[in-house]
Amino acid sequence: MKTLPILCLVTTLGLSIAPAAQQEGSPEAAKIAREGAQAAKDQDWNKAIERFRKASEMDRKFTASLALAYEQRAFSYANDQRFQEALNDLAEAIKIKPGDARAYEQRAAIEMRVNDYDKALADYEEAAKASPGEIKYRNYRAYIYETRGDVQNAMTENDAALKINGKNKEALDRKARLQKIISTNAVPSGTPVAAPPGTAATPKKP
Repeated sequence: MKTLPILCLVTTLGLSIAPAAQQEGSPEAAKIAREGAQAAKDQDWNKAIERFRKASEMDRKFTASLALAYEQRAFSYANDQRFQEALNDLAEAIKIKPGDARAYEQRAAIEMRVNDYDKALADYEEAAKASPGEIKYRNYRAYIYETRGDVQNAMTENDAALKINGKNKEALDRKARLQKIISTNAVPSGTPVAAPPGTAATPKKP
């Protein structure tokens, strides 16, 4: 399976997290959150998470920043090929902020890197439920099924993608391939499979 290099993950971290520390509320919690934001800018993930956890215990509005800090540390781990630690951090982020399509997407991307496609399918489905108008999650699921030779499920996901955007080239190209396979009632040996749509197998920067 073709994979793409992991992109720079932290260049906008300070901008992503710092605004939450400026919100009104508990002055002490805000002070601690600012310390967390600075630690994040310095890529001191352990301190950032510890500070945001403490701030969120004092004021719940800082939980989103805590979840994001976990996501950022996960990307740092993934960049070092420490995939299990990255998966653990994304699990924590999802516990803190359920229904975050981005966290499910990132976890699925890492699961694809470690060839755990069943879990990747499940996480892309959760991402699709959280963001039903986003076509890429259906394309990712269709891609996984296609590489497995599961034509029926690949077509089901592909049709769901086309309902979101009937002009999507990735989905249209896949449909043509799948229809050809169905028409011949066999998967020809040596038939090339398309590369992952977008950066399905590469964690992205939050």
